[in-house]
Amino acid sequence: MGGASQVHSIADMRLLAQRKLPRVVFDFVDGGADDELALRRNEAAFAETLLLPRPLNGTNTRDQSVELFGERLRTPVIIGPTGLAGMLWPRGEAESARAAAAAGTVYTMSHASTVSIEDLAREVGGNLWMQVFVYRDRGLTRTFSERAYAAGYKALVLTIDNQVPGYRERDLRNGFTVPLRLGIGNALDMAMHTGWLLRMAKTPRFTMINYSQDGNADIMSLAAKMGSMLTPDLNWKDVEWLRAAWDRPLLIKGILHPEEARQAIGLGVDGIIVSNHGGRQLDAAPASLEALPGIVEAAQGRVPVMIDGGIRRGSDVLKAIALGARAALIGRPQLWGLASGGEGGVTRVLEMLRVEIDRAMALGGWERLADVDQSALFNHHAR
Repeated sequence: MGGASQVHSIADMRLLAQRKLPRVVFDFVDGGADDELALRRNEAAFAETLLLPRPLNGTNTRDQSVELFGERLRTPVIIGPTGLAGMLWPRGEAESARAAAAAGTVYTMSHASTVSIEDLAREVGGNLWMQVFVYRDRGLTRTFSERAYAAGYKALVLTIDNQVPGYRERDLRNGFTVPLRLGIGNALDMAMHTGWLLRMAKTPRFTMINYSQDGNADIMSLAAKMGSMLTPDLNWKDVEWLRAAWDRPLLIKGILHPEEARQAIGLGVDGIIVSNHGGRQLDAAPASLEALPGIVEAAQGRVPVMIDGGIRRGSDVLKAIALGARAALIGRPQLWGLASGGEGGVTRVLEMLRVEIDRAMALGGWERLADVDQSALFNHHAR
C-alpha cells in the first residue's frame, strides 16, 4: 500500500497506520475497554442499518453543508477530541486542526493535547471547540474553560463518561506508558518503524501541555495523576456551574440515557453528543447509534444532537442523520490518517468521507441533508 494519498477507504487508512506505527502506539489508538464489545458494537450497528434509496428523486447537485451554532460547516463530519495525537505525528493536533479548517469543519481539542490551547488558536484558528472534564479540583475545569474562552474557542464540550479510567487490556499487555518505556519488545518494534521513530526523535519531548503553564511538566507524572484527578461524583450541579460560567455553546458528550438528555436540556445545555467514548470506557454500554433514537426523541428538536463512535463510511454519517443526528464526530479515523501522513492524511480522511456522503446522496436521491430522514431507512418500512 502506498502513502495516505493512495488510500481509498477508512479501513485501508487503518491498515496503513498499523504499518507505520509501533504496536504499542497503534493499540493505544485502536483498542477499547475490557473485551472491546462496545467498540465492535459501534461499527456493527451501522452495518446493520440500511438506507432505502429513491433514485427517481435524483439531483444533479447535492448539498451536505450543515449549520451548527451559527456556523455553516461544509460537511457534517467533525473531528472529535482525541488525546496525545502528538504521539502519532509531531504536533499532531495542529496538523489535524489545519486539515479540519481547510475542509470547512470543526476541530475539537482534547484536554490531553500536546499543543497548548493558546498555540492552536494562534497558529491554526478556524472553528475550534474545547473538551473539558469535571475534576476533583473544579478550579482546574474553570481554568481550562477560561483559557479556551480567552483564546476564542467557539464551544465547550463537557465529557462526562470518564469518571474513572477505562480498563484497556491491550495497553496493559503492551506495557503502554506515557512516555513510552523501551522494554526489549517495544524497542525492537519501534526500531522497525523508522519513519515514525525519526519524526519523533526530531520532536522536543512532548507533554500534556495544557496541564502545565510552563510546558515543562513531566508527562509521566501528569499521566500518573490523571486517575486521581478525575471525579466519580460529577453531577448536575457541576453542569449548572459550568453553564453559568460559559456563555458560548455548551455541549455534553457521553450521554446515552434519554432522561439525562432531558435534564441537560432543561439546564440550558446547547447540544448533546451521543457517545460511548469509542468503546473505551463501559464495555457493556450500547452502541452510540443504538442509543441515538432515544436521545433524539428526548431532545424534541430543542437542541442539536450529534453522534460519536463507529463512523467508517460516508453512508454511516447519513444513517445517523436519518435517525436524527445533526452531525457526526470522528476519532480513530482522523488519528489513523494523522499517523499515515500528518495533515495530508487527515485531509484524505475528511475528503474520502465527503465524497462518500456525496455519492450516497446521489444514489439515494437526496439533494440536501434535510431530505435524509427516517423515510431514508429501510428498517423503518414494512418488508
